[in-house]
Amino acid sequence: MLNGFFVIDKPAGVTSHDIVSKVRRAINQKKVGHTGTLDPFATGVLPVAVGEGTKAIQFLDESEKEYRAVLRLGIATDTQDLTGEVIAEREWSHLSPADLEGIVPQFLGLQKQLPPMFSAIKQGGVPLYKLARKGIEVEREEREVEIHSLTFEWIRLPEACFTVRCSRGTYVRTLACDIGEALGCGAHLLELRRTESGLFKEADAITIDALAAAADQQALILPLDRALDHLRRLQLTEAGGRKVGNGVVPGDGEFVEAPGLLQDGEQVRLYLGERFLAVACHDRLKGLRLMRVFN
Repeated sequence: MLNGFFVIDKPAGVTSHDIVSKVRRAINQKKVGHTGTLDPFATGVLPVAVGEGTKAIQFLDESEKEYRAVLRLGIATDTQDLTGEVIAEREWSHLSPADLEGIVPQFLGLQKQLPPMFSAIKQGGVPLYKLARKGIEVEREEREVEIHSLTFEWIRLPEACFTVRCSRGTYVRTLACDIGEALGCGAHLLELRRTESGLFKEADAITIDALAAAADQQALILPLDRALDHLRRLQLTEAGGRKVGNGVVPGDGEFVEAPGLLQDGEQVRLYLGERFLAVACHDRLKGLRLMRVFN
């Protein structure tokens, strides 16, 4: 059984759920799940957990993501991308590349962003996109997102390509739309590609076809504990390892080295030698507790 994460290079025109089904077939394994949904028209990095990796999704650090996108000025659509209906067309020919470069600073840092109606966010248990398809628009709350960097790779008006590093939960479609509104002409996305999601990077991404054809699929997998590299690593003694394997919290004397000061709520990885056993969390009042033991 394969355990860990595949970094799949998602093609355009399929859903993230479709990719999960394709991975299941490619590796002939049932326990498969994805993290960080991509729109059907988008491409790029889609981390897919397999086997014990599905238990580790909750511990991943995907707080920062990077995208490369192409926007088109002068046309706004209801989905904020090329798949939608045109809702407005405005003049853009008075704009110059310098106008696009000039508005970058106002989109950096913490921002309030209104999630689009065509999104998977639920209201009253119903995904917004289902309401949007019926022509229903509802009130949405603005959400705080953070844009770490925004650079234009090329500008060939009315189109422009930009790379953005942003916090989880940022809608790049909405960012493009907001850029268009700031310029007074509207905009929508023509292309969107995710190049990074936390430690999952484009350079490590493989296609579904490559996965299905691989003689050694294990060689393509990102090991479970590597995906949790952001968590501190603590070594257990044999006795401590046996306890954790049985779902029991190790005692203070059952670490190879004393853990030292742990922050309240800090998560750590527990090992016996090179074998990754569990993720534990430190509680200021109750001490260490096991969150998930891996087989």
